[in-house]
Amino acid sequence: MWLLSRLVLVASLCSYTSGGIFITQFVPSITKKKGNTAFLECQVKTGVLKKNVNIHWYRQRPDQPLKRILYISSNENVVHEQGISEEKYEARKRQRDLPASLRIHKISEEDAGLYYCACWESGWIKIFAEGTKLIVTPPDKSPDEDTSPKPTIFLPSPAERTLHKTGTYLCLLEDFFPDVIKVDWKEKNGKTILKSQQGNTMKTKDTYMKYTWLTVTEKSMDKEHTCIVKHEKNKGGGDQEILFPSINTELPAINSTEALLKDENDPLQLQLVTSSAYYTYVILLVKSVVYTIIIAYRLLGRPALCRNEKSS
Repeated sequence: MWLLSRLVLVASLCSYTSGGIFITQFVPSITKKKGNTAFLECQVKTGVLKKNVNIHWYRQRPDQPLKRILYISSNENVVHEQGISEEKYEARKRQRDLPASLRIHKISEEDAGLYYCACWESGWIKIFAEGTKLIVTPPDKSPDEDTSPKPTIFLPSPAERTLHKTGTYLCLLEDFFPDVIKVDWKEKNGKTILKSQQGNTMKTKDTYMKYTWLTVTEKSMDKEHTCIVKHEKNKGGGDQEILFPSINTELPAINSTEALLKDENDPLQLQLVTSSAYYTYVILLVKSVVYTIIIAYRLLGRPALCRNEKSS
């Protein structure tokens, strides 16, 4: 199962690098009540040649292999796999370069899982879109409940800036459902996605939480940054953009130790500094533990591997 997931991921990445076809799914997840209809879309663009292609829909239930449900031929005929109900799974692709759609009627718990859109590139490489996770909830669960990610931001601590000439922005996202979430970092009004670190998505009672952080140089702290959150329950259906202010503009008092001491009685600043320092310390501590484990494994594990090779 792990290998299959890796293969799907590699195929998904290929969809972005292929010169002939660009394929994508619009939303990472969709939550529907039992008995309702789920609607999924997939955009396929065929580049300069403008070729018509067959579009395939796959389903992967939890702990089960990937299975094709149906495909839409280049002349827009829908062909269902054996045992797949034509009434339950309805697919359409009317015009070239317009979204293909998949409707799943009267959904049940058995329909929950990942749904992938795919097509062939050059006749021998099948490329997959990112996939959409279908989550089926009981009929009595309220769809109006606010389960969008609730952000808390932490700015770089004075100690980190002074000692390392860097700054770590941390974004904590809490109380969201479902668990499918994507987070990117950019400079404000920038187009380039910055390299960031992502924590695991963790369950807390009936919802989830996730933290992510971005470390920048001292020079970059003069700029504003945004944490961009893509989640099904975002208000308005768009991306949630969380602004991290320029340090020198927003917090001029923490440019020096002397200035910091002058404002030591400011409760808001004390809370900010303490929280930022604490989370920065936790991150660095976790990193050091991971590095220690890796080094210990290589030092202690390598001789054992050599002995096994000789004995064999």
